[in-house]
Amino acid sequence: MQTFQAIMKIWRGQFLAAAVIALFLTGCNKPSSAPGVGGDTIKVGEFASMTGSEATFGQSSHKGTALAIDDLNAAGGVLGKKFELLMEDDQSQAGQPATVVRKLISRDGVVAILGEVASSRSLEAAPICQQNKIPMISPSSTNPKVTEAGDYIFRVCFIDPFQGTVMANFALHTLHLKNVAVLTDVKSDYSLGLAKFFKEGFIAGGGKIIAEQNYSGGDKDFNAQLTSLKSSKPDGIFVPGYYTEAGLIALQAKQLGINVPLFGGDGWESSSLVPIGGAALEGDYFSTHYSPEDTSPAVQDFVKKFKAKYKETPDAMAALGYDSAMILAAAMKSAGTTDGAKVRDALAAVKDFSGVTGKITMDANRNASKPAVILTIKNGEFKYVETISP
Repeated sequence: MQTFQAIMKIWRGQFLAAAVIALFLTGCNKPSSAPGVGGDTIKVGEFASMTGSEATFGQSSHKGTALAIDDLNAAGGVLGKKFELLMEDDQSQAGQPATVVRKLISRDGVVAILGEVASSRSLEAAPICQQNKIPMISPSSTNPKVTEAGDYIFRVCFIDPFQGTVMANFALHTLHLKNVAVLTDVKSDYSLGLAKFFKEGFIAGGGKIIAEQNYSGGDKDFNAQLTSLKSSKPDGIFVPGYYTEAGLIALQAKQLGINVPLFGGDGWESSSLVPIGGAALEGDYFSTHYSPEDTSPAVQDFVKKFKAKYKETPDAMAALGYDSAMILAAAMKSAGTTDGAKVRDALAAVKDFSGVTGKITMDANRNASKPAVILTIKNGEFKYVETISP
């Protein structure tokens, strides 16, 4: 009996010692009084289409984002801490954005999310960020519905009502088109939205939409639709889709003897567009967010750094990726914390932020008010045509 009591006494002493140590360790790991500033780094998540049908979008955007993180960290970061960028590939597939964003938030503990380029994939992820009160900034999703997901969702690009109106006015007043056909990707929220706003603006300006045809993203053969559009004898054809199909559409249009200009939105901008469509794209047009030919110091400094790091000229997706990270850092600095609600408020208050893609002001719906740029394809290269302000 005495032996048992001795053993129990030793056991109780060990238990109490362990409890004291555990309590001490718990106290040491107590969250910082400044929300979101604990830990060695500021973890920021990014999701993008690094592989799949729109891989050049994600790869380009990611390069710009990564360059911004490098620049920020080289300058000391913010709030006394450096950034840690955690990237997830959504493979250009529906379903994947929700999976990877949940992982970034619940497992990795990120305090903000950057992404996506494609509107459909941003629309999938936005409700998750909103529910978890994690600020999300899309570099270039232009569908108006994206930020309608809630007050934690932002973007650094213009939206399709503006872009559609820009292209309608460009078609009417610069190209002097009166009768236009439209070829829309019915699987894409981006394409459907841009088509809608272009048609409204073109008709309001006195133009006529004389024919419409649809296709589904991933299609390779557009001969039936183009043959039908050709019979309506349009002055031009608006193709509000992605480069993966736009290049093929231009190629097949020329093969059918369609020699009117094709034009589209920022979904055309990719280093893969000309390799797909070749000389058939010569003289076609698209709207986008910036031009590397812009002589402003901010643009030329960005282009120089990007070329030094990646050995290529940055496109608009890269510039927008850069701006998305920079504007997030500026908001955290202004808020004095990485707490989601305070960063959200700081983002909502952004006015005249000097980005690579122009001065950015967040409107009441957390959309960026900023200029659009028109580019043409000449000798296989993207060439600046004009800038159009809001």
